[in-house]
Formats: sequence, C-alpha cells, structure tokens
Amino acid sequence: MKSSTDPVQNLAQLIACPSVTPAEGGALTAIQTMLAPLGFSVERPVFSEAGTPDVENLYARRSGNGPHLMFAGHTDVVPVGDEIAWTVPPFSAEIRNGEMYGRGAVDMKGGIACFVAAVARCLEKNSALKGSISFVITGDEEGPSINGTGKLLEWAKAKGESWDAAIVGEPTNPARLGDMIKVGRRGSLSGTITVQGVQGHAAYPHLADNPVRGLVTLVDSLLYPVFDEGTKDFQPTNLEVTTIDVGNPAVNVIPNTATATFNIRFNDTWTDETLMAEIHNRLDQASRRHKLRPGKSEPVNYELNWRNRVSHVFLTHDEKLIGLLSSSIEKVTGTRPQLSTSGGTSDARFIKDYCPVVEFGLVGKTMHMVDERVAIADLETLTQVYERFISDFFA
Repeated sequence: MKSSTDPVQNLAQLIACPSVTPAEGGALTAIQTMLAPLGFSVERPVFSEAGTPDVENLYARRSGNGPHLMFAGHTDVVPVGDEIAWTVPPFSAEIRNGEMYGRGAVDMKGGIACFVAAVARCLEKNSALKGSISFVITGDEEGPSINGTGKLLEWAKAKGESWDAAIVGEPTNPARLGDMIKVGRRGSLSGTITVQGVQGHAAYPHLADNPVRGLVTLVDSLLYPVFDEGTKDFQPTNLEVTTIDVGNPAVNVIPNTATATFNIRFNDTWTDETLMAEIHNRLDQASRRHKLRPGKSEPVNYELNWRNRVSHVFLTHDEKLIGLLSSSIEKVTGTRPQLSTSGGTSDARFIKDYCPVVEFGLVGKTMHMVDERVAIADLETLTQVYERFISDFFA
C-alpha cells in the first residue's frame, strides 16, 4: 500500500493532473487512490445545468463515533496562460531551490495534499479516530461554481450527511504560513447596466442621443459617494466597474447602445436586497441629471440586469473551531494568526449554510500567476498544523 503521509508526493501527483476547469484531468482519481487505503468510501457525482459544463465532484467519508469534520477544496485550476513564460512546464511539479512549481501548487492542490497527509499520519498513530472525516472536493470552484460544492452539499445532505465543522484549504496567508485564518467573507453582487441611445453622426449630436454620456453619469453615481466606511469585522463595501463597451468601430458614429458591468463586494452593513435597492435608487436619481446631456430633458433610458447568483456576506463565530485551529497554528509556527474576512469569495459561502466554516491553507503570493509555486517547507508545516488540529478536534 502506497503511503499518503508525504504531502510533497501527494502534491506532485495532483499537479501532474491537468485539471483546468471544468476538466477532471485525473485529479479526483488521484485523491481517491490516496484515500481508499485509509478507509474512506468515495463517491464521484457529476452535476449538470443548462448552459454550463458538466462537472465531476468527489465526496469521501471515513466514519467513526463522534463529531464530523469536513475538509473542503477544489482540484480545478485556472489556465496556465503563456506556457512559454513558465520556468518549468506548468504540470511537471518540478522542484527548484526548495520550491515545487506547477499550476495549482498553492490554489489549492497544495492544501488538499497536506490535509490528506495529515489524516494519513493521524490514522497511522491512531486508527480509531473518535469521529468522522469527509472530503468535499469540487472541480468547479474556479469556473461558474454552479455544478460544484453547492450541489455536492445538497446531494450529501439528501443522503443523510451532516457536519459539525469545516475547514476550506484555500491559500489564506498573505506573506508567511500562520499569518491568517479567514473567518468570513464579504458578499459579492454583479450587474450590467445597458443604456439605449439614438445612433447618429458625431458632427450632428442634436440629431442623436449619445448613450455613453448617460452611461458615464450612471456609473459615476455608483462610484461616489462610497457605500460605507467598513465595519468592525469587514472592509468597506467596494464597487468596481469591470467592463464598458459600445461595440462601435467607427470614430464618427454616435453608438446606439452602451453597457457597463460592475462587481460589488459588500459587508454586513448590507443585505443583497438593501444593496440592490440602494443601487437602483442611485441609478434612478442619476438618470435625471443632465450635466453631460445638454438639451435632453428626458431621463437616461437604462436597464439594469443582475448577473450570476449573489454570494452572501457571512461571519463564523464558532469559538471551538477558531480556537482549536488558532492554537494549532501557533503551536506549530509560533505565530498567532490574524482572524480576517478580506479577499474574494470561496466555496465557504456554500458551506456556511451547513456548519461553521473557516479557511486556512498555504501562502497565496503566486496563485494564478506564471510560475505558481510553493515552498517545500511550507507543505510540511501546513501538514503538521492540520495534523495537530485533527487530533485536538477529536480529542
């Protein structure tokens, strides 16, 4: 039986799998091969939805009498980009100067490799853990996130599964392993504004209605004033305009339509309902301003469409989970981690509806970059943190 106690070997196997979203690429098979000898039962449901690619997921459980701990993560990775720019082939898992290179090394195959190694080490020392451990692994975190963790949790719950706590192995540390635990996340909301104008000749603007003028007015109302100054637990709400487009190749033609897409990361000052109402109110008021539309008395003709699904803001308060993990990190690294809600969204936004959840993984400096890589020493340190946490959790 091949041992899974070495996180470096585990990660090398996972990096070698080209599992760019939504391809499984052999990564789930590799995890199943690691977990089956440890006594885990493994299922790999595939979920579908119209307009999105089918996605294969993995649910593995080792049952015992006691609390149920979930480890969650994803094996899908973002594209490698310009492969020629990489120092080594992006799926080679080559080690140079004490670092392993490869797409997914830190985001987040490394976290999975370490948790598998930690479980294997715990079982070597004590084959009768006083509880259950499950792995919730998706291939759809870097993509639409429709056929992944959300549906996998629904599927597992329908089979009678429930959990007492969860760790997501995302790369949470900004500079050094032990810096930060994520105990919550801001919400995320996206929308597209479409302004209808009247096409015409750029030299005869009185015969047209330039939608760009109206769109600029509307966008300005979303950027200023700020939505809030932040709260005790969260950064300020932040809106970014991510695209502006008129689809117009001609420099002497006033376009007929202009669109802008935005994403807003919001804190617990807001709910999705109150935030949507605030945005609608700002746009309605701005549509009646005429500073950039001289001679136009009618409001800007706009339409607002909300995109994708809302990610809700959340904050975990479970003292046992946070305390045990913080203590494990401090004992292994000598650093007391900061509790943070910074950054983007993760699959913790789905897990929060089933049990308390926190995030802790590797250092994220090179995630999504060319030459993504992880320090070999960090793999061993993270494995030790996870191992201590598992032992304390089931003590």
